[in-house]
Amino acid sequence: MLVRLIYASRAIDSQGVDSTEAILAQSRRHNPACGITGILCHGGGIFLQALEGGRMAVNELYGHILRDTRHKDVVLLSYDEISERSFGSWTMGLVNLAKLNTSILLKYSEKPELDPYSVSGDVSLALLQELMATASIVGRA
Repeated sequence: MLVRLIYASRAIDSQGVDSTEAILAQSRRHNPACGITGILCHGGGIFLQALEGGRMAVNELYGHILRDTRHKDVVLLSYDEISERSFGSWTMGLVNLAKLNTSILLKYSEKPELDPYSVSGDVSLALLQELMATASIVGRA
């Protein structure tokens, strides 16, 4: 059974740069063996991440994220059973919102900034899918 989990969190460090690099490195080492794929966005100290894979593997990883000291204010935005992956090409793709055309963010929220706390899980998924479709993803490892 495949599932997709989307969550938001705030970085403990002010900009999330150190946390982002550490999360990516750990994801790229750990996720392939667990069958987990996904995408990570960061901007303004906020993370938005989608994880896809088997139910048990995704649940276990989310439990680890909840205990991870690099995150605070972790909020589950969406959890769905899926028939296929949207982010299957990446062990963990990265979107650096600092280098993104803000009109994409403005399309999905009131302000041209990442604020997954103020939108639905469906809106967050639509944003992530548009970022993927517009080749805004870097670090496709």
